[in-house]
Amino acid sequence: MTENRLADRMSAVEQSPIRQMFDLAKRVEAAGNEDLVHLEIGEPDFDTPSHIIQAAFDAASAGETHYTSNAGLPALREAIAESTDTAHGFTVDPTEEVLVTTGAMEALALAMLVTVNPGDEVILPSPSWPNYRTQVILAGATPVEVPLDADDGFSLDPEQVIESMTDRTAAVVLATPSNPTGRVADPDAVRTIVDAAVDRGAYVIADEVYSRLLYGKYQTGIAGYVDSPDRVLTVESCSKTFAMTGWRVGWLLGPEDAISAATVLRESTTACTSSISQHAAIAALNGPMDEVDAMRSAFEERRDYVVDRIADIDGISCPSPEGAFYVFIDVTEFGDSSLAMAKELLEDYDVVTTPGAGFGEAGEGQLRLSFANNLSRIEEGLDRIKAFAVDHQ
Repeated sequence: MTENRLADRMSAVEQSPIRQMFDLAKRVEAAGNEDLVHLEIGEPDFDTPSHIIQAAFDAASAGETHYTSNAGLPALREAIAESTDTAHGFTVDPTEEVLVTTGAMEALALAMLVTVNPGDEVILPSPSWPNYRTQVILAGATPVEVPLDADDGFSLDPEQVIESMTDRTAAVVLATPSNPTGRVADPDAVRTIVDAAVDRGAYVIADEVYSRLLYGKYQTGIAGYVDSPDRVLTVESCSKTFAMTGWRVGWLLGPEDAISAATVLRESTTACTSSISQHAAIAALNGPMDEVDAMRSAFEERRDYVVDRIADIDGISCPSPEGAFYVFIDVTEFGDSSLAMAKELLEDYDVVTTPGAGFGEAGEGQLRLSFANNLSRIEEGLDRIKAFAVDHQ
């Protein structure tokens, strides 16, 4: 009998370490330990605001439960365009330059597929979200990791990125704020990288899903301040800003030819985003922002608390994140791999973290902590991490 064979690409695709730790934690909980502190998952701990839920209910009750166009509801594309202009300082045509997607993950995957050919290279400043690497591989291209300097807080270094460009470079992925570090990219560094990419005929894929979760500063979208916005594909979503991770609404913004191609391509994948979720997203973008502001303030309070607590733990340090809801803590003093330390923290100290190595070579020796949890649980989790550090002195 012939042995069943999976596609060759699967040998290069691995489960995200975020999900690995999540699954390990679930097994520990299933075995009877119900006191784990979860600091691994990047998901707001708040409920979706009630007016958004009501909009979804009203849409479903009114029979808005059918296919929409591949590009998304016109009213949602209008709302996205208006929100982009207000929040990110650049203008897009809602009919030609906006594609509604099933979460930001689909937007990123489509951006790769319409700009990258098999054999091309995609540059990933590291540490970076592990799904980028998988999406590059699925497009038949090669991910090129550019390790950023931990001693410089993993700030974006344009010289390093440009030195990694070749005639095979098809795209550069820039995430600001960053997952996992929370760093906001310096605009001058971004301009330099975009100019170099354009000179080589490459695109820049701007992952800006955390761009509305900033602390003490305003960030214009990359496409709003570079000289070649037509070479920038912007990805955003409702998930983090509006506590709508399960609704799966994202969008891709960019030049008409790329958006048109991505719209055709998704006809063979998801066809369209949930009609009910699209109506919820319209309410999110057009509705009151007081709950969004309250969530951002709560995240900022937690950020300040976590950074202060980490500073008081011998052997551990972290830069202060400027956005998102993560800290990337340096635990190299303890000498073990980040995966081994994450497993030890789970098994012996009942706190769930994410190993930094999962975010690329530059992430080894780090752990990512999510502060998308209430302050009392964060306090307990940091108490346990401190105990780990004391035990390893």
